[in-house]
Amino acid sequence: MSVTNESLFERAKQTNPGGVNSPVRSFRSVGGTPRFFRKGEGAYLWDVEGTRYLDLVGSWGASITGHAHPEIVQAVQKAAEHGLSFGAPTEAEIEMAETLCRLLPSMEQVRLVSSGTEATMSAIRLARGFTKRDLLIKFEGCYHGHSDSLLVAAGSGALTFGHPTSGGVSELTASQTVVLPYHDTEALENAFKQLGDKVAAVIIEPVAGNMNMIIPTQAYLQTLRTLCDDYGVVLIFDEVMSGFRVALECVQGLMGIRPDITTLGKVIGGGMPVAAFGGRKDIMAHLAPLGSVYQAGTLSGNPVAVAAGLASLAIIQREGFYQHLSTVTQRFVQGINRIAANHAFCAQSLGGMFGFYCLESVPDSYEAMRKCDQESFKRVFHALLNQGVYLPPSAFEAGFMSAAHTEVMIDDALNKFATIVDA
Repeated sequence: MSVTNESLFERAKQTNPGGVNSPVRSFRSVGGTPRFFRKGEGAYLWDVEGTRYLDLVGSWGASITGHAHPEIVQAVQKAAEHGLSFGAPTEAEIEMAETLCRLLPSMEQVRLVSSGTEATMSAIRLARGFTKRDLLIKFEGCYHGHSDSLLVAAGSGALTFGHPTSGGVSELTASQTVVLPYHDTEALENAFKQLGDKVAAVIIEPVAGNMNMIIPTQAYLQTLRTLCDDYGVVLIFDEVMSGFRVALECVQGLMGIRPDITTLGKVIGGGMPVAAFGGRKDIMAHLAPLGSVYQAGTLSGNPVAVAAGLASLAIIQREGFYQHLSTVTQRFVQGINRIAANHAFCAQSLGGMFGFYCLESVPDSYEAMRKCDQESFKRVFHALLNQGVYLPPSAFEAGFMSAAHTEVMIDDALNKFATIVDA
């Protein structure tokens, strides 16, 4: 009997909770059967049934050069020949840190880890150790990984401590996190007036990608920077998703705002599990073995993963890379907006990251995004999937282009979208 997506999904459910190893992969929010992919090359994916899809997910932003880029594959193969893991320092780790510090002036020192969750969790612990304070401010709709203090939603009042959004997260842990509305300057200023001297850190996606793509104003982020300076609060930019995805200088460079700590992932691993957190040298000095804030990882700086990351970082620094990436992404977004002029759809982009919304206008907050027509999204998602275009399987996730996408590919996807909208 031939292998199908459905048969694999049923098989996976026997040994994996929900049949997946990460929830959004289950298609729970859009319905239907998730695709089990066997191969990726350039801008395309092939599932186990042999169907080809134009990939607009890009491993959730990691595959900025396209799938199976030959230089990255070659780097991985060469590193693997010398051993898969040492649990000890390598020269490549130093080169990775030097590259990140050169590209992002806010990062004076860096610690490599294996996932975005590790990076954000460690950055918050470091900020608490540095400031000797306990409270954390985060923003509703921003996702920073699945550590306990970040799986927290806003309380019922204008300014209340959070409550858990996941089983297994204690009320005590949630009580140390304050959740504010994203892109709301008044709420931000009120929170600092009441709690500023008790807050260790503020963590924010400077361009949000987990309530779909929301771009705040530079003025809002500058207000946040100023308030953190005034109250001695550590400002953490979570650029795990946006880092090197929207521009070589990341969001912080585009906006001209320097965070105290930055978290990175996805692009810096080239498709392999590499992440990092880094920032001011005086803050990073509080990390073990120099300071009292403990953080460790057997596979941190894994030589094979770092080799992939270094190859990815080398490619994105080439002349014209971001110009092409932005051009194809803008072409897609402009096409969506042109086709959907008389329909409740719209889109926007920044670099190689885009938002597709089932709304009449581009949202600027989580509250605005919550009004999206999820049933319309499901219809469009499955119609495009059936025509070989793979969008993120959730109305609340940003999409991603790669350098392997071409204008011809984009135009073909737009033609398919137009057919669906007009049906």
